[in-house]
Amino acid sequence: MLSSTRAIKLIQKLLRTGKPKIFHLIPRSLCSQAELPQPPESPESPDLPTWLRDDQISATKDADDDDFVIPPLSSLFAKPGYGTHVRVARRLLSGANDADVDKVSQILKNRYPTPNGVVQALSRCDVKVSRDLVMHILKRFSNDWVPALGFFTWAKDQTGYVHDPEVYNFMVDALGKCKQFTLMLELVEEMKGLEGYVSLNTMAKVIRRFARARMYENACEAFGKMESFGVARDVAALNILMDALVKECSVESAQSVFLKFKDLIPPDSNTYRILIHGYCKARKLVEARRTMEDMEQQGFQPAAFAYTCFIEAYCRDRDFRKVDAILEEMQEKGCKPSIVSYTIIMHALGKAKQTNEALEIYEEVKRNGCVPDASFYGSVIFVLSDSGRIKDAWDVFRDMAKQGIRPNLLVYNTMIASACAHWQGTHALELLQKMEEDSIKPDVKTYAPLLKLCCKKKALRVLKLVLNHMFANDVSIDLGTYELLVRGLSMSGKLEEACMFLQEAVSKGMVPKDKLFMSLLEDLQGQGLTEAEENVKKLMKSCQATRKERDYASFVEA
Repeated sequence: MLSSTRAIKLIQKLLRTGKPKIFHLIPRSLCSQAELPQPPESPESPDLPTWLRDDQISATKDADDDDFVIPPLSSLFAKPGYGTHVRVARRLLSGANDADVDKVSQILKNRYPTPNGVVQALSRCDVKVSRDLVMHILKRFSNDWVPALGFFTWAKDQTGYVHDPEVYNFMVDALGKCKQFTLMLELVEEMKGLEGYVSLNTMAKVIRRFARARMYENACEAFGKMESFGVARDVAALNILMDALVKECSVESAQSVFLKFKDLIPPDSNTYRILIHGYCKARKLVEARRTMEDMEQQGFQPAAFAYTCFIEAYCRDRDFRKVDAILEEMQEKGCKPSIVSYTIIMHALGKAKQTNEALEIYEEVKRNGCVPDASFYGSVIFVLSDSGRIKDAWDVFRDMAKQGIRPNLLVYNTMIASACAHWQGTHALELLQKMEEDSIKPDVKTYAPLLKLCCKKKALRVLKLVLNHMFANDVSIDLGTYELLVRGLSMSGKLEEACMFLQEAVSKGMVPKDKLFMSLLEDLQGQGLTEAEENVKKLMKSCQATRKERDYASFVEA
């Protein structure tokens, strides 16, 4: 614990305030500055300040890296009965009894070989099962299918409780996310026996999970079987299938589905837009143009969305001349760009380090009478932060209230990432607290920058607190987060902790890539950690075997 004297000095050091300089393109905010954490002084120059460069960081860090959690946040990290587990400032799912949630969670945190083992372990659990409790637990363990399915099965058999369709759909999606496709389909078959349980939403989850695993034929097969589950195979369902294929980099499969069903299921404007998006994403712009012409021949106007697909493609290539040409074409055809179009352009200009040009987009938005939304402001914040103008980014963040725009999850994630990129861990944690006060539930992307910063600063105490905060907010750690932790801790010399997280990921049925194992093994070599090195090799062989089994199963099913 910090002494009161040291705490006061720390607060003074970390929470200095100054007269804000409002970003000149945005009107002065009417917000009270006391409502939000104050940003530190920072140059207005687009260049990154020297005191923030990597080679200067060591001179600015506190002697004790763990102490970037300040006393006002202590309420965020203190919960009786959790030990070091955090207390969420405002529970976003308040229907379930916290004691029951904690009791079930403690049981599920033990490792079980099968879901049946979980069911047996829960047989002596005396909690009252409710829908809120079930959703609470399933969200908390959504990336760990054994305890999730075991709890789902146990809860289903409890007297006075029945899973509703939404709970079933969540479990279907969780199994698909964990690549347990056989179990996922078995659960859908079970839902088929419950009248009205299988819906378009259910089949959409199945299709998207197959597509995300690059099992395109299985996704198409699920679409073909929809009517056997009592779900209409109409244009809405067709669009879901095509959209899933396009988003997972298979526009060819989407085109094949389109040609196969267009005479049986008349396409609508969204069908063509999905194809245009797919071709633009694959950089097949000739085919995208041809699809747009076909769309017009069928009597559908392309609208801003279709043109935005071309804008996005050219922005990825940083070909801003062609972006301007598309905007001129839209103007000639009387098609007004949407705020999404402008957001994409501004973000791309910012990433290309053309900061002034990016900020000029705001003036163009005003000239065209386009109303900025939260995502647009999020991109303004990103551009300013990425160019080193962190203080301007905070000013824009505060100005959103005057514009009548409430910061959403994306904006908060951008602000937290910005604070962490500039080594302002305390401000990032304050933003996390502010999110909860605004009843905005964090997701895994909210925590990733904080976890990365903790690894860089070797702040293991804070790292544990942040992970516990994720757990308390029912944010299940996915494979990407485990990989971040393993890489970050390994690079910081915390090899034992890196090995621990790797083993935990594998124990949950996750299959990291060989590259992660090889990198960790390279760091372990020469450190005298022979036992850890051998354990990592065994884990890698286990994952290689699992990967081969999954690949073979996918081949057989296809």
